[in-house]
Amino acid sequence: MTKTPEEILEGQVLLIDKPLKWSSFQAVNKLKYALIRNLGLSKKFKIGHAGTLDPLATGLLIVCTGKFTKRITEIQGQAKEYTGTFKLGATTPSYDLETEIDENFSIDHINESLIYQILPQFIGEIDQKPPVFSAIKKDGIRMYEHARAGAEVEMQSRKTTIHEFEITRIALPEVDFRVVCSKGTYIRSLAHDFGKALNSGAHLTVLRRTKIGDYSVENAVSPENFESNLLKK
Repeated sequence: MTKTPEEILEGQVLLIDKPLKWSSFQAVNKLKYALIRNLGLSKKFKIGHAGTLDPLATGLLIVCTGKFTKRITEIQGQAKEYTGTFKLGATTPSYDLETEIDENFSIDHINESLIYQILPQFIGEIDQKPPVFSAIKKDGIRMYEHARAGAEVEMQSRKTTIHEFEITRIALPEVDFRVVCSKGTYIRSLAHDFGKALNSGAHLTVLRRTKIGDYSVENAVSPENFESNLLKK
């Protein structure tokens, strides 16, 4: 996957498999400085990602360079596919493992039949409240900054579309899933709302982005392998 400076500046779509606990910014920075070191590019060359992944998520991060940074908005608007795991019986303020469990619920009444019974209400256009621990801005400040400061924050619901929602494994309290959804969908909120629909609670414990439009994580490389591949002649 040797790239020339001319190719990077003209524009490339780079498919990266973001590691667990890396921020999207860290992943882009890793690529940026690998390109600077190995191809002699200026620090001012254009590079950016087409859709943030939380640090606790892994998977497909699309990075655009040069003139292709103009395509970021278009790529961000495409449908996304995720796989992961909900854990039933407990909630967290962040709706995932970023924060500690704040409430426990019974799951004695939950069985496979009930899970499949509520599934249809999460397919199609739905109303969804983003998590308080999100990067959405209010008064110029990220919502997660308000939340971490202990401020009371009221999130407004928004329309989102779930194109496909498939349960791939049930091993209570864990439920594995595959979701295809529109831009702006929060899978953490989906986990939280799924638990409420079961008259219990739930939070997200595993999340992996597998596709954005026609781009697949199967064709992606880790940030480290990206740099290694730059050195191959």
